[in-house]
Amino acid sequence: MNGGARSVAGPAQVSRRACLSALGSLCAPAAWLAAPQAAHAGGQLEEPLADSVRTALSSAIANQAPPEPEFPTTEARLYYLRWLGTMSDRLRRRKPEWEVRRDFLQTLWYESKRAGLDTSLVLGLVQVESAFRKFAVSSVGARGYMQVMPFWTRVIGDGDAGKLFHMQTNLRFGCVILRHYLDRERGDLFMALGRYNGSRGKSPYPDAVFSAQRNWQFPPPLQTASLG
Repeated sequence: MNGGARSVAGPAQVSRRACLSALGSLCAPAAWLAAPQAAHAGGQLEEPLADSVRTALSSAIANQAPPEPEFPTTEARLYYLRWLGTMSDRLRRRKPEWEVRRDFLQTLWYESKRAGLDTSLVLGLVQVESAFRKFAVSSVGARGYMQVMPFWTRVIGDGDAGKLFHMQTNLRFGCVILRHYLDRERGDLFMALGRYNGSRGKSPYPDAVFSAQRNWQFPPPLQTASLG
């Protein structure tokens, strides 16, 4: 995803340096919501995968369960609803329609939990990668909310890169890929984010995601949701 991203409609591109600098200074939700709707993206690098890894990733992508979280207790469900309401308020300027915000947040919650990722991290990554634009396309061809490179649909999917503009498909690919990189880096999130961006070992991209993540933090629950 090396280079600024553009939407399909083609707004002006923003340089990598300028976008990272802006993101680094946006510590409050009100600040980033007022910022220009630029997107920043790099590009995952295509690397050889062991057959066992390819099979596991393909299986994770193919399991198309609907994004309907299930909760072991009433308290866990109430926590989710509080999270949903708070995140919806923060996302309102980016996605004015309630149904669109709800579906996006519910799906992101589901796919994040399914991959064992922090929801605030995934929201921060989406903010950095696509500025919450469903049809964002980078200068190197990365697509959608999580700016997934099309080669992943060939490596672990059915080869239809057009599906990366489908909300759940894009979020599922992005979360599964980030989980894969995190496992490869033995839990080192800094290095995993670098892999996701194609800039492993360099600090600007992970720092931008960590900064954006602060906009989406929410007090942890006493009990976690179950996906059923």
